[in-house]
Amino acid sequence: MLDQTHNSLPNRPGVGFKPVHFSAILEDPGPVHWLEIHAENYMNDGGRSMAQLDQLAQRFAISVHGVGLSIGGEGPLDADHLARLRTLCNWLHPASFSEHLAWSSHGAAYLNDLLPLPYTTATLTRVADHIDQVQQTLGRQMLLENPSSYLAFAESTMQETDFLAVVADRTGCGLLLDVNNVFVSATNLDTDPRAYIDAYPLDCVGEIHLGGHDEDQDEHGAPLLIDSHGKPVVDPVWELYRYTLSRTGPRPTLIEWDTDVPDWPTLQAEAARAATHLVSP
Repeated sequence: MLDQTHNSLPNRPGVGFKPVHFSAILEDPGPVHWLEIHAENYMNDGGRSMAQLDQLAQRFAISVHGVGLSIGGEGPLDADHLARLRTLCNWLHPASFSEHLAWSSHGAAYLNDLLPLPYTTATLTRVADHIDQVQQTLGRQMLLENPSSYLAFAESTMQETDFLAVVADRTGCGLLLDVNNVFVSATNLDTDPRAYIDAYPLDCVGEIHLGGHDEDQDEHGAPLLIDSHGKPVVDPVWELYRYTLSRTGPRPTLIEWDTDVPDWPTLQAEAARAATHLVSP
């Protein structure tokens, strides 16, 4: 029986934990009620990082977010990586575990990116099999995050929202809805972000992500957005978030800010803005 813990995060704002903020978080968390860590940063024995995490876990719910399992990869999952992830989760007992609908490895090579997938029957079978393996190994439900897209695959035979719905139904996994990714993908692919939300299996959503992106142009001068997690959330994404909450009700919401990390008051302010939406969606 899987431990379905994706609802154990509070329906309040959280932030991605950065060690530079450790003392400030303990002194004045403000509107922040939970923290996310990247699993791969904590797959070690002891040391300062684990001591800090142990202290934080006594005060905050912790979400573990994986970036290296390569759920969509063609090859088998890395057994050693999965074993280290199990060790971390067994020690930490996180409120949530999530990973990406993406691939990041080929053979023995690991790529520093989360790469998209074509939505086909073969991809669906592979992703579902990998999720089943992760959930059985960890003994807990995982949440699967929608990607940010820059190109559409000609070989795709289903929409992303339909693909996610079938994966969730087949495996029993939950979903992590990244609203910034929806906005980035809709801009890049010239689609309607609200229509995506309307088609999304919202009853499976256990967590929402918000983050910043960079603006560029493609070779034809059309807008091109890059999911960078290095800036404040922009107003159109806040508007899409508000629309999403009108459909889902309050959900645990993370502010992601992974590059050009700001000072703690700046991150608090982003979490406070999310809190206002959660109170009055």
